[in-house]
Amino acid sequence: MKSYTQHLPTLVQWYEENKRDLPWRQTKDPYRIWISETMLQQTTSRAVIPYYNNFITQFPNLKSLAQAPLEQVYRAWAGLGYYSRARNLHRAAQLLATNSEFPQSHVELLKLPGFGPYTSRAVASLAFAEPVGVLDGNVIRVLSRWLNQPVAWWTQAGRKLLQQEIDQWAQQDFSPAIVNQAVMELGATLCSPRSPSCWSCPLRSSCRAYQGDQVHLLPLAKPKRPKEIWHWQVQIFEHRNNIAILKNHYAPFLRQQWIFPGKVKKLATPPKTYHFRHSITHHDIFVTLRPPQPTIEKWVENEAQWIPKEDLASWNPASLLRKALQTNSGGHGE
Repeated sequence: MKSYTQHLPTLVQWYEENKRDLPWRQTKDPYRIWISETMLQQTTSRAVIPYYNNFITQFPNLKSLAQAPLEQVYRAWAGLGYYSRARNLHRAAQLLATNSEFPQSHVELLKLPGFGPYTSRAVASLAFAEPVGVLDGNVIRVLSRWLNQPVAWWTQAGRKLLQQEIDQWAQQDFSPAIVNQAVMELGATLCSPRSPSCWSCPLRSSCRAYQGDQVHLLPLAKPKRPKEIWHWQVQIFEHRNNIAILKNHYAPFLRQQWIFPGKVKKLATPPKTYHFRHSITHHDIFVTLRPPQPTIEKWVENEAQWIPKEDLASWNPASLLRKALQTNSGGHGE
């Protein structure tokens, strides 16, 4: 008998006695669970709570989100970052609103925008009790330590191994929703990245890393992706308090989003002169503001959307654009 089948009752009991009172745990509504799980990517539970409550107040159900303008969704999302999540929520809501019911399996949910392996399994297990495990950073940490295996969790093979393990946990004689939340809760509270509270852990007696004094070595650190240096030369066209933006088809960052006209060049070393520097994931961006040409270039004239300056955040809330506009308003020179 695998040791987790013996110790799952202890884990579940610990969870029931110690779980945090989080608003998305008060519902089985797949819509609300989906919103919370999307927000929780790259963000802590404590930080998400006010955003979640505000979002649900504005968009209490699938229909209200599907019918809302994207700009309104952006405003409700502002502050959470990673705005592609908001766009995917909106797109998926519009597709889901045409269905008679919410898909109940992770396989069906995977077909929707923004539903990756984690989100699809989380919604399917928490809302519909599908016996599948969820694999987020907290679960990866718990399993890596419990198994005492230096798993390269960022690789396809590593994730497959851990996914198979947590799937088995979710297929035991307990609610998969409870098991998944218990493991995630353990990783979020006791089995923390640094200074874990092993003495309070319900899985301590079966944790192989604890027994072998290897907890501090796991999980393995993901190798950092090398930074790419990009020089972005921006032209901000203004006319009667309106500015020109267009769908990004030329820069590797903020893909397919509304940005200012310009051009980019990949460099081996940073440029000697620039107006400001900004980082987005692995892109190290050096920005230079260029005065607009006397006549608007044809590609801008044909593709531009003119919007009021104050509406920029509704079209694209990325701080990079706000910095460029503020720098341009303050004047610039070579």
